[in-house]
Amino acid sequence: MSHLSVKITPEKIPSFCNLSLNALSNVALYGLLLFSLLVKSVFAQKVEPIPLSYLGEKAPALSTGVSWGVPFPEGKVDPKSQFELKNAQNQRLPVQSWPLAYWPDGSLKWIGLSTVVDSATGTYFELQPVKKAPKHQLKSKIEVTETASNVLLSTGAIECDIPKQGDQLIRTIKMAGTEISAGGRLICILQDGPSPDVGTQPDRERFNGEIEKVTVEQNGPVRAVVKIEGKHVSESGERSWLPFIVRLYFYAGQQSVRLVHTIIYDGDQEKDFIRGLGLVFDVPMNEQFYNRHIRFSGENGGLWDEPCQPLVGGFPLFEFKNRKNYYADQLTGARIAEPDSFSERQQFLLTNWASWNDFKLQQLSADGFVVQKRTNAESAWIGAGYGKRSAGMAFVGDVSGGLAMCVRDFWQSFPSALEVRNVKSDTAQLYAWLWSPDAEAMDMRHYDTLEWGHTLQASYEDVQPGFSTATGVGRTSEISLFASAGVLANETLNNIVVQSNHPPLLTVSAEYIHNIPVFGAWSLPDSSTPGKRWVENQLDNAFAYYKLEIDQRHWYGFWHYGDVRHGYDADRHVWKYDIGGYAWDNAELMPNMWLWYNYLRSSREEVFRMAEAMTRHTGEVDVYHLGRFEGLGSRHNVIHWGCGAKEVRISQAALGRIYYYLTTDERTGDLMHASVEVSNKAIGNLDPVRLIMEKSNYPTHARVGPDWLALAGNWMTEWERTGDKRYRDRIMVGVNCLAEMPYGFFSGNNAAFGYDPETYKLYRLDENDIGFLHLSVLMGGPEVAFELTHLLQDNKWDKLWLQFCRLYAAPKEQIEKEFGKAVELGNPGPWYSRLPAYYARATNDTSYAKRAWDEFLNVGARRYHTNFEMKKFEGSATLQPVFEIDGVSTNNTAQWCLNAIELLQLIGDELPEDNARFQDDN
Repeated sequence: MSHLSVKITPEKIPSFCNLSLNALSNVALYGLLLFSLLVKSVFAQKVEPIPLSYLGEKAPALSTGVSWGVPFPEGKVDPKSQFELKNAQNQRLPVQSWPLAYWPDGSLKWIGLSTVVDSATGTYFELQPVKKAPKHQLKSKIEVTETASNVLLSTGAIECDIPKQGDQLIRTIKMAGTEISAGGRLICILQDGPSPDVGTQPDRERFNGEIEKVTVEQNGPVRAVVKIEGKHVSESGERSWLPFIVRLYFYAGQQSVRLVHTIIYDGDQEKDFIRGLGLVFDVPMNEQFYNRHIRFSGENGGLWDEPCQPLVGGFPLFEFKNRKNYYADQLTGARIAEPDSFSERQQFLLTNWASWNDFKLQQLSADGFVVQKRTNAESAWIGAGYGKRSAGMAFVGDVSGGLAMCVRDFWQSFPSALEVRNVKSDTAQLYAWLWSPDAEAMDMRHYDTLEWGHTLQASYEDVQPGFSTATGVGRTSEISLFASAGVLANETLNNIVVQSNHPPLLTVSAEYIHNIPVFGAWSLPDSSTPGKRWVENQLDNAFAYYKLEIDQRHWYGFWHYGDVRHGYDADRHVWKYDIGGYAWDNAELMPNMWLWYNYLRSSREEVFRMAEAMTRHTGEVDVYHLGRFEGLGSRHNVIHWGCGAKEVRISQAALGRIYYYLTTDERTGDLMHASVEVSNKAIGNLDPVRLIMEKSNYPTHARVGPDWLALAGNWMTEWERTGDKRYRDRIMVGVNCLAEMPYGFFSGNNAAFGYDPETYKLYRLDENDIGFLHLSVLMGGPEVAFELTHLLQDNKWDKLWLQFCRLYAAPKEQIEKEFGKAVELGNPGPWYSRLPAYYARATNDTSYAKRAWDEFLNVGARRYHTNFEMKKFEGSATLQPVFEIDGVSTNNTAQWCLNAIELLQLIGDELPEDNARFQDDN
């Protein structure tokens, strides 16, 4: 019926609650030894060829590198396996592979892969694990030479010199020995405090990225990855701040470089205002002014394209004898002859026609950009073009070579800009501004000065003194570089824009992933009955609405793109953007998971891109990467980092796992790895329930969820990524502690326990404690638990989790029968219906399937909350017409959709087809 299995099998595991740390170390060593033996064992190698296709089903127009992940069934593929990749014409493609995750038996769970493709390669591929793949003769391959001072890297099309110290990310980019770029640098303009309306303006100082560490993470032959770390240093040398992590990606035979750029804000938000942030590349100019060209991308394939010196005045440069229009040729990027080949009169015109030195495109809002240019620094900028949403590409070069640079999600991440400076000099500068210097300075301060905010009771706001700080939050951007031996054709530039903003990704089918199984309980689309069709329509409508809301509500901006709003104000017809804890969502109640499970089942590119943007945002902006709160994330608020609730639930690895395994994204891998230790340490330094519970005899508190289950998800992820069973042991410490308590997961008041981050032990605080917390269910706990059941194969865990699913929101009479106490342990409703559904699936108890569907479908007066039907509101009470859904909230949307996806998998065949809601809508 479905791919999820719940196996109740005994396993002899020591009670870690009674083991010392030395004993734990011995167990860990034993686990590592056992794992190494498993890896050396022979796994079944007969795996049928695995079909692959492009996300969006469209091949890239230009040759490009692509990296992706593929899962395998447990026990099937040896980690030492090699891989063969073929297209529909049975042609072998070069492929590079590396393990991403392992099953508990040591077999390969996920593999990362890279190859090089273009439109001629086709859109259909097959991947086959083999013991030894036949050698593929690469036309070009990555060559990496590392010395004490630099990394020299060749793709066969370009050569790059990457220094290990100094302020240059790349010292040179060359093609066939010709220098295309004389170096690239990170830049930041720091402003000392906010700008007053009038009077003396604060000082500004330029900082350059200074390299501290360079690591070659992969060195070919198909792909190479170089990680560069450092900080921005003032030109005066007096201050170092704003850490950065940059990864450079190179693929065999490619003249492009993908650059993933992360900054972490470590300043004082009251005075450290960023006025400009970006990177700049020097581009040599070797030809006459009129053979130098600038290009900016607009929207929908439009380009702004002009030469440094247009060959036109009162009339264009024209050769009457040969009927040759030099100006028309110039505009195509063709080489124009040297001045001495022209007549004296023509040379006079060349001397007196204007030439332009500086150019810029400013995207200061999501709906408008302007292009300006000037002849020199002593002269005015003049308007040269305008539009709505630029795709973020700029090119500068001459007819013998140039460089294009494209910022992904450029207009969505405003205020951004592209600049070309000093085109009339020997070396031009090509800038990509992630924060434009022409915009207002970046203001990281909180939105109010009340020490304790507006309170949970008044505005759902948990602000606390000193906690609304941006120190430690991050932002990741993606930039593509494309070197050329001449002026790139408009068609090529547009293809660069498309591929930079929608990087090609190879994927396996939804059915393949579903059958492995990975990622717990989730269903494939099924409209075979009226009831299922109704649920599927609701799921589609929910996504369509949020996709529309992102645009019609303009949820864009450098620090905002990827997030959605939390609560809706039906009276104002706006989301509660200005009301305490109702504003930005910050992953509350798992919209990330809703989107990723939606993608897994549908394979829709638009769902993937929305989930990708949210994963980038919540993993960087909503989480602290250094400082006092490192390892924790911020609850929802008007300002992303404004809430005083700093918790593991926002920083947990479970939010990044699906994206990481599908794309192999190293930055996401960094974040998941960091959470393993720093989040566990952080919960010890900052008690998550410090304001509502007195300090106990134990170092800190941990609620079973969202705290302990989030930590368990971190350990689960590191266990599968490394194969190191010490992380499984950490989980089992908690399992064994809970198993010794009288009420299992319910053995704490408000589901809270004493917790020791050093030993990973949980402690019951009082012998009379019994209780629950709804966030145990709503912040990814069940999704982690569904996977743990299969991975742990442990009776104690199975008993604990099944008891939790059976008794959560059960009638008091049932709880009294079980525990001897007539207490309430949760509230029934659609958000929690996956718990009885899971129990029904595990035990074949149809009464729990009935209960689950009843809780999900029959919510009385609140039933409209699950009718995702848009209605248009217009008139003088709104700035522009908007579409609304009655009673919408992101909490409800995310949890309703998650439950729908999981119930269809767990108990889809038990769906009551006679429900009145289906009859109304069919």
